[in-house]
Amino acid sequence: MSSEADFLPRVKAFVERAVVGMGLRLDTEIVEADDHVRIELSGDDPEPMLRRKGEALDALQHVVNSVFRHEVGDRRLVVDCDGFRRAKDREVRQMARFLIDKARTSGVPQQIGPLNSYARRLVHLEVAEAGDVQSSSQGDGATKMVVISRK
Repeated sequence: MSSEADFLPRVKAFVERAVVGMGLRLDTEIVEADDHVRIELSGDDPEPMLRRKGEALDALQHVVNSVFRHEVGDRRLVVDCDGFRRAKDREVRQMARFLIDKARTSGVPQQIGPLNSYARRLVHLEVAEAGDVQSSSQGDGATKMVVISRK
C-alpha cells in the first residue's frame, strides 16, 4: 500500500485528468473522513456529471474505486459533485430509517432497491445502527435489493 502522502495526490490527479478528459471545467478537492475519502467536484460545469440521476458521477466513482482498490485499505473513495451524492445519501438513509420503522412495527420484511453497491452499503450501515433489525442483499448484479427484517 502506498503512503497516505503519496496516495491522495495521485487520486486527485487521476480524477482531475478524468474530468478534463470528459471536457469539463471542475475543481477537485480531497476531503478525508474516518471511513472514506471524499472527492468533491465543483465549478461552472457540473450538469454533465449530474444528468440521468448522476450516471456519470457513479461511473467515475466506480472507475476511481477500481483503479485504487488495492491501495485504499478499509476506506472507500466517494466522488461527489456540487453536493449531489450527499443529498442522495441523505435520501437513501431516510428511506432506510422509514423501512426500519415499518419492519419493526409491522413485523413484515421490507425491501428497498434495486440499489448499487454504494447505496446498499448505506442501507446496511443504517440497519446496523438500529440494532433490533437485520438486513441482507438479495438478487444479482444491478438488480440487488436490500431486505430489512426484525431480528
